[in-house]
Amino acid sequence: MRAKSRGKTRRAAVAPPSVADAAAARGLDLPEVRRRIDAVDTRIHELLNERARLAQLVGISKHQDGRAVDFYRPEREAQVLRMARERNEGPLRDEEVLRLFREIMSACLAQQDPLKVAFLGPEGTFTQAAVLTHFGHSVRALPLPSVDEVFHEVEAGNVDFGVVAIENSTEGMVINTLDRFLTSPVKICGEIELRIHQFLMGRMSSLTEIERVCSHQQALAQCRGWLDQHLPNVERVAVTSNAEGARRARDEKGSAAIAGQTAAEVYGLTVLATEIEDRPDNTTRFFVLGRKLFAPSGDDRTTLLVSVGHTDSPGALFRLLEPLARHRISMTRIESRPSQRRKWDYVFFIDIEGHAHEPRVARALAALKKRASLFRVLGSYPRAVT
Repeated sequence: MRAKSRGKTRRAAVAPPSVADAAAARGLDLPEVRRRIDAVDTRIHELLNERARLAQLVGISKHQDGRAVDFYRPEREAQVLRMARERNEGPLRDEEVLRLFREIMSACLAQQDPLKVAFLGPEGTFTQAAVLTHFGHSVRALPLPSVDEVFHEVEAGNVDFGVVAIENSTEGMVINTLDRFLTSPVKICGEIELRIHQFLMGRMSSLTEIERVCSHQQALAQCRGWLDQHLPNVERVAVTSNAEGARRARDEKGSAAIAGQTAAEVYGLTVLATEIEDRPDNTTRFFVLGRKLFAPSGDDRTTLLVSVGHTDSPGALFRLLEPLARHRISMTRIESRPSQRRKWDYVFFIDIEGHAHEPRVARALAALKKRASLFRVLGSYPRAVT
């Protein structure tokens, strides 16, 4: 006698069709599909080698006294990525196609000598993830203990580029990075946008064992609501980087950390809670630091550092911005910071659309420069390709 079921009747799970079944449905046998895959792989490999040889023709391995940085062109890479995204018809997603092309370009550029790129370390930070996202894995990513040292190594020519966080969509500007531009001659030659997921991690097995949470102040702020709800009485300790927080979680009893998932793997920690950031669209913007400006890519952004003699005078900011409006230049961000010249005196960091070498932008900047007591183009660079 068949027993009566309780509640809703369960449906038997239907297994997805196997590769062999899918091939048979289209009149192909599985060995034939695999032979076709092997043939495609062979063509891909041949084309990759051909691309590498063409890269050599533009100088990467032909100049014995040249370095990879001499042949790196961020505007050209941005154009290649945009074309790859535009012609993508699937089934691969755009982000997968972009990642593949970034790695191809990275490998071709590294044939002679890989780029050296400094970032705020130690290993396992989001800045390291930004380096690999932008430059690919065929670079030498060099972790440094502070943002100041990243700027210094780029200035001194000890590394080819540096990557620093500049802005978070939840918590705004990274002030210590912004202030460093006041005294540094480095140029901004690229930007990266990285979707940020924060993870709580430690050596304990339960949230009740946590005595303190260590992380960068930005990460703590991005997870403020979650911490207030789940760990309201736990001490929050701001440290120099998320990876430093992970190191403390590894070495200190009772310490947990907020960091990216990679940090848990690097430092051997258990993930206690996943994606605890307060906003689902939490994104950080990074600047790529170099020593020169590059040509326009066709879809660019320019960052300015400007000021006037007396920023507290009526209409001072209007006089600086009016040339941008008159020449129909869109401003996408403005931030004021103390000038460090005298009290209550300020400088302005401004992002505008377009490249400084484009005629319309150049005319607007020339007019702005005449009105400013301080005027610097910090960088004109391709907009992040995502």
